[in-house]
Amino acid sequence: MNVGVVGLGLIGGSIAKAYKADKNLQHKVFGFDTDNIILDYSLMSGAVDEKLTPETIGCCDLLLLSIYPKNAVEYLKNNAPKISKNTVVIDCCGTKREVCRECFDIAAKYGFTFVGGHPMAGTHNSGFKYSRADMFLGAPMVIVPPVFDDMELLERIKALLAPLGFRTISVTTAEDHDKMIAFTSQMAHIVSNAYIKSPEAKNHKGFSAGSYKDLTRVAWLNPDMWTQLFLENRDFLLDELDNFIENITRYRDAIKNDDAPLLRELLDEGRRIKGEIDG
Repeated sequence: MNVGVVGLGLIGGSIAKAYKADKNLQHKVFGFDTDNIILDYSLMSGAVDEKLTPETIGCCDLLLLSIYPKNAVEYLKNNAPKISKNTVVIDCCGTKREVCRECFDIAAKYGFTFVGGHPMAGTHNSGFKYSRADMFLGAPMVIVPPVFDDMELLERIKALLAPLGFRTISVTTAEDHDKMIAFTSQMAHIVSNAYIKSPEAKNHKGFSAGSYKDLTRVAWLNPDMWTQLFLENRDFLLDELDNFIENITRYRDAIKNDDAPLLRELLDEGRRIKGEIDG
């Protein structure tokens, strides 16, 4: 299989390495990155076989866009005339509505297939040097297909992505994806990033254990990427922020008013909800 990877950061680099590491089949990986140093290193390291260019893009069976949402749309607009009608294009962006709205239209105009995608894996580090072939092993993959009753397409996507090792591939709409991701991912990054701004953070050594590490892990983020993702999903994210602020204010008021019964009720409520969700 010929696989094109646009963007060789943490996700794109891991995708390239996973296809090259596939023991079952021989894949040829074409790579592109705006940073020529990263692109050259990916070629030297063997993660990429050849550069993805206007001349080579047409031979790709699968094209994965592992760049920021606006850049993914722009790349597809500029290169759509060169993409084969047999190619499946999948983006790996963290929001889906804008990308899918634009890219479904582009794909329909030029006759190839576009599918929205979001691999639910990663680390707090970014960049090619942190990428690894087993990044997606056992992880979920969420896809947004152009239609939901095309079982042949879904089976084709499953086969194309098999070398990445996803545990599950879930199908959803762009809107449902963005609504859920505001809660499961974006809010976690905001809370973590805000929490670490306490004046006491610099004095934590010797006083912290698992809870501190768990809560602060994703404070170490890529600010450029997350700024774009947050603003593209502002409506759903604002709903989650408003809900969080309302809840955290109830805890604050209970503590300020020395209201032990209310505080215990709030804590027990959270404990019970966690138990119900996680079984």
